[in-house]
Amino acid sequence: MTETAVQANGKEDQGECPESSHQWEAVSLSLCLRARDQPGTAKQVLVPETLVASKTAFSETDTPIHTQKQWFRETFNHLFAIANSAEAGDAGVHLVSGWQIFQSTPTEEVPFWADVVLGFRRMTEAELKKFPQYVFGQAFTTLKCECPAYLPWLEKRIKGSGGWMLTRRIDDLWELYPSFDIVVNCSGLGSRQLAGDSKIFPVRGQVLQVQAPWVEHFIRDGSGLTYIYPGTSHVTLGGTRQKGDWNLSPDAENSREILSRCCALEPSLHGACNIREKVGLRPYRPGVRLQTELLARDGRRLPVVHHYGHGSGGISVHWGTALEAARLVSECVHVLRTPIPKSKL
Repeated sequence: MTETAVQANGKEDQGECPESSHQWEAVSLSLCLRARDQPGTAKQVLVPETLVASKTAFSETDTPIHTQKQWFRETFNHLFAIANSAEAGDAGVHLVSGWQIFQSTPTEEVPFWADVVLGFRRMTEAELKKFPQYVFGQAFTTLKCECPAYLPWLEKRIKGSGGWMLTRRIDDLWELYPSFDIVVNCSGLGSRQLAGDSKIFPVRGQVLQVQAPWVEHFIRDGSGLTYIYPGTSHVTLGGTRQKGDWNLSPDAENSREILSRCCALEPSLHGACNIREKVGLRPYRPGVRLQTELLARDGRRLPVVHHYGHGSGGISVHWGTALEAARLVSECVHVLRTPIPKSKL
C-alpha cells in the first residue's frame, strides 16, 4: 500500500515537552493538520491516493447520533470559516443551496443536522412541482468542499509551516517503530491489512462529471443514491453504492443509469457535455473506528490512534473526527511519559 507522508516540523511544532526534553514524533496515515497543535510534537502525515467526494450529511453508521452531530457541526463551522475567507477559492470550499427530495414522507422530517446547515425548511408546494414524482422535500444551504482543491490547499499549509512529504510502502505498523512514537492510522481500506480489521469493506461509487454551468442548485434524492452537485468547474452526477465491489474501472451501464436518473430530476442535463466517468471506493464499517490501541512487543510500546471507516460521510465530519483524534494523541503522549513498571523478583 503506497502512501504519501508529510513531516510537519514548522515553528509551531518546535520546543520541548513540559516534563521532558524528548520531542515526541507522531506519524499519521492520513492528511490531518490538527495534530500539529500538540506541543513539542513532530508529525508525519500520509495522504491516501483515493479522495472522498463531498456529501451534505453523514449517515449509514452505528455511530451515535449525538456524536455524528458534534463531528458534523465542528466540520461545518471549520469549512464555513474557510468559505467566508479570502482562501475560499483556493481551498475549493463554497456555499451551495438546493433540495433533498423524497418519494414518501420520511419518518424523520427534520434530520439531526437541520440546525447546523443554513436556512433549513420544508419545501413549498410550488417548489415540489419541479419534481412531480416526489411528495416531500427539504430546502437548505450547505457547503461544498471540492477535494481536488481542498487537499492541495491543506498540503500547502503544511509545507508553509516547514513540512515535507515522502512516499513509502507500509505493510505493518511496527515498521514505523522506532522512528515514530505514535501512529495515527487513517489508512481506510488498508486497515484490513494494517489493523487486521475484517469489519471494513469497500462500497464502490461511480459518478459522472459534466459541463452544465446553468445548474446552480444541488438536487439530492432522499435515498442518497441519485444526486446532482454543482461545483466550480463541473457538475457531479451520481451515483452507485455497490458493497464489496473492488472494481475501479468505469462501468458503461452504471453511467447510463446515472445519467438517466439525474436527467429525470433535471431534464436540462440532456444538454450536458464533456462527460467524464469517475470511480472510487468508500471505506465502510458498522461504525467509525476512532480509538486508541497500545501495541506491545518485547517490552516496546507503540500507541496507535485508529481513525477510519467514515464511509461516504468523510468530508462531512472530517474536521470533527480529526479534533477527537488529536485529543487521543494527547492521551498517548501522556502514556509514553509514564514509565513501564519493572517486575520485582
